[in-house]
Amino acid sequence: MTTFSFDQIIDRRGTDSMKWRAFPPDVLPLYAADMDFPSPPAIAEALHARIDHGFFGYPVESAELRELFVERLGRLYGWRVAPGELLFTPRVAEGVITSCRAVSPAGDDLLLPTPIYAFLRLLTDAGYHCVQTPLAVRTDGQAELDLDALEAAITPRTRVIFFCNPHNPVGRAYARAELERLAEMCLRRKLVICSDEVYSDLVFAGSRHIPIASLDPEVAQQTFTVMSPGKTYNVAGLRCAMVIAQNPALRQRFQAVVAGTASEVSLLGYVGALAAYRGGDEWLAQVLRYLEANRDFLVDYVRERLPGISMARPEATFVAWLDCRRAGIAGNASEFFLREARVAVNDGVLFGAGGEGFVRLVFGSPRAILAEGLDRMRAALARPR
Repeated sequence: MTTFSFDQIIDRRGTDSMKWRAFPPDVLPLYAADMDFPSPPAIAEALHARIDHGFFGYPVESAELRELFVERLGRLYGWRVAPGELLFTPRVAEGVITSCRAVSPAGDDLLLPTPIYAFLRLLTDAGYHCVQTPLAVRTDGQAELDLDALEAAITPRTRVIFFCNPHNPVGRAYARAELERLAEMCLRRKLVICSDEVYSDLVFAGSRHIPIASLDPEVAQQTFTVMSPGKTYNVAGLRCAMVIAQNPALRQRFQAVVAGTASEVSLLGYVGALAAYRGGDEWLAQVLRYLEANRDFLVDYVRERLPGISMARPEATFVAWLDCRRAGIAGNASEFFLREARVAVNDGVLFGAGGEGFVRLVFGSPRAILAEGLDRMRAALARPR
């Protein structure tokens, strides 16, 4: 067994990393969901071999990737999916937008539990009226779906609910009972579910990922599920994602939308995804343990050293949702930390209703980088204001 070191700091400044070029060199970027760990060696080896082949013409969809991925769904989740029920798309965002367009024209109401990352803006830009229903907060601080608010927000123009599990930014891995209640409502109100499950492999001990479409064949017939190796193996730049659509009519409508855009996965996207699922499991097991330790370090640090800031313990993902409303920060918290701590975190307002006064912090980095960012934030909060 190979042991991987995730404590090693590799300088990504001056490279083509969006995360490390978006701010001046003295800013520590803890805002982008791009882990600061090299991807599994198996992926680099497969890409090198393909490049050595020397031909980069038009690719065909990988039949082997289809078989490998649906086998993985059965092994991990007990979810039986046929290879032909799998659709390829370059990005998760593209899979989500195409799924919505397949059943709901621009101008319709689109139901979104918020806060939710990125897709609020993307779906608004795509022409939808995004109806936001904030998550409820339990007594233990964890967020949960507010089913009553969701159902009350449905209008005659609502055909789709967009849902994120595991949830970005709050880090929930929703329990079966929650998913069953949501599915029951969607079946009863005839809503198609578009489920972003890109963090499905990054779930910590004590929780598990349950694809909502795996609950019941009837639910699967009303669901688009979007997955990808992108977050799991840190290969988002290779641009390969999968959409599972078990309803033939939904699948055909998805393909009709794609036909108008000529959207295709790249050759190296297929190569990287296949290598990830073939040979990345040991790397994934180790990175997941490291992320879980980072999560615990972060939770303890926030509780003990960042006065006025609180957070619920993430059950999945590598993002944390920090409540800064009682920290005595005048104005916008993300702007404060950028200005005073030289740490870049996401502004919670970007995530929609329920994000005011929050920031999102990404902890997918070597522990020393995470600790330095938190130390900077602590020092900024301690200075007179």
